[in-house]
Amino acid sequence: MMMKGETWSQLGSLIATAMFLWAMFDKYFPYHLRGPILTYSKKLASFVYPYIQIKFQEFTGEYLKRNEAYTAIETYLSNKSSTEAKSLKAVVVRDSNQPVQLSMDENEEITDEFEGIKVWWAAMSITPRTQSNPFYPETEEKRYYKLTFHKSHREILCGRYINHVLQEGKAITVRNRQRKLCINNPSQNWGGYKSRKWSHVTFEHPASFDTLAMESKKKEEIIDDLIKFSQGKDYYAKIGKAWKRGYLLYGPPGTGKSSMIAAMANFMNYDIYDLELTTVKDNTELRRLLIETTSKSIIVIEDIDCSLDLTGQRKKKKEQVNDEEKKDPASKMAKGEEESNSKVTLSGLLNFIDGLWSACGGERIIVFTTNYVDKLDPALIRRGRMDKHIEMSYCGFEAFKVLAKNYLNIDSHPLFVTIGHLLEETNITPADVAENLMPKSLTDDAETCLEKLIEAIKTAKEEAIKKAEEEARLKAEKEEKEKQKTSQEDAKVDDESLAKEVKENGVEVVIEDKTLAKEVNENGVTA
Repeated sequence: MMMKGETWSQLGSLIATAMFLWAMFDKYFPYHLRGPILTYSKKLASFVYPYIQIKFQEFTGEYLKRNEAYTAIETYLSNKSSTEAKSLKAVVVRDSNQPVQLSMDENEEITDEFEGIKVWWAAMSITPRTQSNPFYPETEEKRYYKLTFHKSHREILCGRYINHVLQEGKAITVRNRQRKLCINNPSQNWGGYKSRKWSHVTFEHPASFDTLAMESKKKEEIIDDLIKFSQGKDYYAKIGKAWKRGYLLYGPPGTGKSSMIAAMANFMNYDIYDLELTTVKDNTELRRLLIETTSKSIIVIEDIDCSLDLTGQRKKKKEQVNDEEKKDPASKMAKGEEESNSKVTLSGLLNFIDGLWSACGGERIIVFTTNYVDKLDPALIRRGRMDKHIEMSYCGFEAFKVLAKNYLNIDSHPLFVTIGHLLEETNITPADVAENLMPKSLTDDAETCLEKLIEAIKTAKEEAIKKAEEEARLKAEKEEKEKQKTSQEDAKVDDESLAKEVKENGVEVVIEDKTLAKEVNENGVTA
């Protein structure tokens, strides 16, 4: 018993002596000699300790920027920490569907496995002794993650495993983030403290391809195209193109262009940047806005035919407007408030979507919408810029069945046959169909709503017939007026020709009479 007590006493004395020696070394030993000693001591320890350690600091750089690798590792280890670690801490994550993320506390350790290789992760911290810079004080403690593994697996873990951890951590962040709907701020608001070029709100639009009123074949084609694009990073790099894709949505108002954009964003889990061109002063600002967008986003320019004059006839239209303003100066004052100060050119927009600046970042979709595709400059919507053209047309029978399922939760009804025949004969938008299918009171059932829709389609059909008749009448009147005008112009030309001929003949008679008089006079004088 005494021997065991003496052993513990000797061990305690040895530990105390070691601590004393380390304190003396740390306090009095010359600093410039510590480095070589510590280096050689680690080399000696490596012969008996076959493990490698890698540290990932929380902050890096002169201005203490948070290390993206540290954040990715923290996210990656979150699930394992919540199940294995005994001491946890809650980390508040901004713009995330999971605002509180659990991670292991300091001096906690968990294990992970990669391709059958076991590794250890530990959360560590160091408290600084002094403040090196009073103007930029350091944080209370320096936190870092320490990765430990056997040196025989160095090549695999330093390469593939670390990349796997970082990519998976970033992917989890993307999946858990709150998606944003952004709008560009006017440039005069870019210079303030904490000012941003884009303002955003949480994107919560519920549209999906399942609820989209469109033929199933066309929806499947769009979905396949989106999936192919999202998986095409290596392919785009192989063919030497920026990882982006352009979509042109065109069709009459109310055919679901905005709903299509929302469905694409929800399907791809992308943010949306709604670009208002009229607030952009010039091409430089347009490029700066592009740089501020993130990957995994959809950049939208709605009603591009109305945003700016990009029809390819800018000079001609400008000269025409200037001529009109010279004739009527009051019109210029009346339109003063409506005119945009934007100097964005067609060339600047083309560089934005397909030039060198379009390659800044990746995995972006650019969407243009327009009601009148014929008005747009062909250079703006050619393949390679707007890669896929999607016509958003009037409501067909298949699109109607989707809306009936959405609004009335029915797949079939005896009135479907009548509605199908009417839709073949009448152009009506999905928005109008949806409005009539939506119950307006507690007493409205499916049959009532379908009957209202039938009446609405019949009314639309009658209005379309009246409109066609009116257009035909106006066209006939216009042709008649042009015909009369042409006849009058031809008659006028004939009258002018006759008058000219009479005038010329009259002049000739006068000349002949004068000649005859002269001859008589001369003969008389001679006589």
